[in-house]
Amino acid sequence: MKEIIIMIMSTIGAIFILSTSLAMLRKPDVYLRISVTSKASTLGIGLLLISAAVFFNDYSVTTRVIATIIFVFLTVTIGGHMLARAAYFTKTPIWKGTTIDELSGQYDPETHELYSEKRNTSIKPEKTS
Repeated sequence: MKEIIIMIMSTIGAIFILSTSLAMLRKPDVYLRISVTSKASTLGIGLLLISAAVFFNDYSVTTRVIATIIFVFLTVTIGGHMLARAAYFTKTPIWKGTTIDELSGQYDPETHELYSEKRNTSIKPEKTS
């Protein structure tokens, strides 16, 4: 039974990683490539590591696998965000199928600050009783 679980999880993990490599070739712009790479490869690596923990069935290996999965999940998502942000800063063109650019007009390129709504600092907030 253990071998079947290992085989299923490692196969699904390998399929996720394979789909990531195929999507890198098929997606039209850098933003979609970053998105698909960060999601699918993280799931693939996580499943392969879990299958390794099941295979070795040792507490030291399992704790290392859990720590590695947490590290991968944190670093890949942050790295994907930073790559997409750098691509937007350098004005990498967006695919024409993307209909909305929500950051347009919200970003100050000199201070690198992003505003979610326009603020008027001259108006004082009303006091409520």
